[in-house]
Amino acid sequence: MPKKQSRIHKTAIIGKKVHLGKKVQVGPYVVIDGDVVIGDHTVIEAGAHIVNTTTIGKDCKIFQGAVIGQIPQDLKYKGEKTSVVIGDNNSIREYVTVNLATAEKGETTIGNNNLIMAYSHVAHDCTIGNDNVLANVATLAGFVQISNRVVIGGLVAVHQYCRIGDGAIIGGCSKVVQDIPPYAMADGHPAVVRGLNLIGLKRAQVSRDEILALKKAFAISFFKGHPISKAVDELHRAKISSFDSIKKLIAFLSSSKRGIAR
Repeated sequence: MPKKQSRIHKTAIIGKKVHLGKKVQVGPYVVIDGDVVIGDHTVIEAGAHIVNTTTIGKDCKIFQGAVIGQIPQDLKYKGEKTSVVIGDNNSIREYVTVNLATAEKGETTIGNNNLIMAYSHVAHDCTIGNDNVLANVATLAGFVQISNRVVIGGLVAVHQYCRIGDGAIIGGCSKVVQDIPPYAMADGHPAVVRGLNLIGLKRAQVSRDEILALKKAFAISFFKGHPISKAVDELHRAKISSFDSIKKLIAFLSSSKRGIAR
């Protein structure tokens, strides 16, 4: 039930099972209903809907018209008990939609410190890490995995089951149909690796030596025409795999199921 110190507009509808943390602000015409938990100091602005089994952490801001926890847009879904779990300090802008998972006990998850801009869609069973930016109308199909510190440009569509590795950036209006490796700059229709995300690496304060190692790794992996298996073998032989970023790149390339957007 709502905490006394929370500020709830008189037109808001709050279900009996809802638990609000301390100093939550709920704007006019908001609907919160179901097994919903809202963390301390989170702000929910006018007309937002948060329903079914949804957990939202502390210090988040949910903007006007966002819909979180509605059933998935998946014909296989038959009412299974699933959930949405969102961490702390997220900004979810106007008219964003985040759907429940499909399979029994499944979760659609969003980590911490993410900015999800207006009209973006996070479909069932997606996993989003921390410190990501999804620009306006970014569209994630089911089971998409986004790691950490990823930037997805406006109007980008990501196909089901695709993965986007740490520190990658995808140019606006791209169509992602295969995995985008860590630290890549990708763009196109379909999106392919165009190079290394140097600006992102520098902002993350990655050392010069590690950036040079990544440049060499990208040349081997994406610009010599090697099959992925051969590229991985060559990365191991190149004596640069002691860097954590190279280890992460090798693991990502080796585990791809949809293929790499080369």
